[in-house]
Amino acid sequence: MSIDSRISRRQALGRLGAASALLGTRCAKGPQRPRPNFLIVMTDDQQHDEMSCAGRQILETPNLDRVAADGVRFESAFCTNSLCAPSRATILTGCFSHVHGIRGNSERADAVEELDLSLATFPQMLREAGYRTGLMGKWHVRQDPRGFDEWRVLPGQGVYEDPEYIHQGDRRQERGYATDITADFALDFLRKHDSSRPFCLLFQTKAPHRPFTPAPRHATMFEDVEWPYPETYNDDYSTRKVAAQAEDMRFEVSLAGDYEDLPKKLSPDEQRNWIYQRFVKDHHRAVYGVDENLGRVLDYLDQRGFAEDTVVLFTTDNGYFLGEHGWYDKRFMYEPSLRIPLLMRYPRLGRAGIVESAPVMNVDIAPTIVELAGLTPPESMQGRSLVPLLEGERPDDWREEVYYSYFENSWVNREMSREQMTDPSFEFWTAHRVGPHRGVRTDRFKLIEYYSEGDYWELFDLEKDPHELRNIYGDPEHSDVSTQLTAKLRSLREDFGEIV
Repeated sequence: MSIDSRISRRQALGRLGAASALLGTRCAKGPQRPRPNFLIVMTDDQQHDEMSCAGRQILETPNLDRVAADGVRFESAFCTNSLCAPSRATILTGCFSHVHGIRGNSERADAVEELDLSLATFPQMLREAGYRTGLMGKWHVRQDPRGFDEWRVLPGQGVYEDPEYIHQGDRRQERGYATDITADFALDFLRKHDSSRPFCLLFQTKAPHRPFTPAPRHATMFEDVEWPYPETYNDDYSTRKVAAQAEDMRFEVSLAGDYEDLPKKLSPDEQRNWIYQRFVKDHHRAVYGVDENLGRVLDYLDQRGFAEDTVVLFTTDNGYFLGEHGWYDKRFMYEPSLRIPLLMRYPRLGRAGIVESAPVMNVDIAPTIVELAGLTPPESMQGRSLVPLLEGERPDDWREEVYYSYFENSWVNREMSREQMTDPSFEFWTAHRVGPHRGVRTDRFKLIEYYSEGDYWELFDLEKDPHELRNIYGDPEHSDVSTQLTAKLRSLREDFGEIV
């Protein structure tokens, strides 16, 4: 059977599975519970440990800490494609990018990538099973939202100050700061809830996406603090040729134009450090605004008596470089970009303050929500439900590795000059010259294949080299590891039906 036919069959089974799931529900193991409500909170471009409950110093996030203290923090959570639109589609469908159809952010003019509408999404399944569903905030999928009773979304990336929102297809400009407004919309949805049926609310912020604009009330936070510089801030990329080519992800190359108040007559090093300090503080200020508004929503759940029966899930679309390797942005399979925060709180499970180390992926989120709702995840969903982990029972056959595949810029002629690539008049301009790559990560090793670069690979020993500075691919002493991980990478590609 060809891979093409396997994918077609998977999609057909997915539609059948989704339909079957709506005819009846099943309970998770353990005592019967009422169908839970869901509050799904998602930020944009947040590091996995960018919250005080995960050890981030200086930044305080009491409401994220509150979710972690009353639930489970997955400390080994990963995205499967570190870009906004693909990750959002993965979370909705439980599928990898090559299946759901959105492989990149589609900056290229002729690369209109759309979600495969034959696939079940968890909001659609929950709505058809009787849930009242809502979506507020950032969407970043080309098609209009489906599966929602009510939606108010930012067009594209949206803006922070006085943003437009699309209300069920009708554009309206709002006054104020985007994170506050999105929280207002979330609270409005909850205030209209009558408890006659459960709800599923997606509360998705633009923050802290670039430009990292904090709310005016937070603009001077950390003003008297010198933010610590990452250990890899002055990375020389000596063993990683693709990283060395990513010049436009460096502060000094791309970010000076973001700041009209950048002081004049600074040395190159002084300018770079000024940009870093401003950039990283604004990013954390924006995260603080998310935490503050999350607190408003959590308080309302407490006041209405909804908290006990509400699953609160917090995550982001992808990780982000905050000065690591001298970069901003994401895309690479390196740790700051690959790892994501993931918190889940469901009081009826009776699990609080748990840190779970099992490797999980954002492709697991949809089947988890579907199972917690008492439905059967359809065959189209390629992830695995996290319910056993939430209940404290890690299956013996739980995965030992995660899979990653980044597709964008597969069309780029790598011989083009940087001047050609960054020329705004270039018809097919796209952000950042990072070529497609894929890889596998275990608890100790990471193998990356840059297949657009010919036969070029990277291998890292994360135990000895947690910052991924020394590429050991080709070292004779690691040949067995390379062979094993290459076989695992090929096996996972076949299992997930990836076609390039």
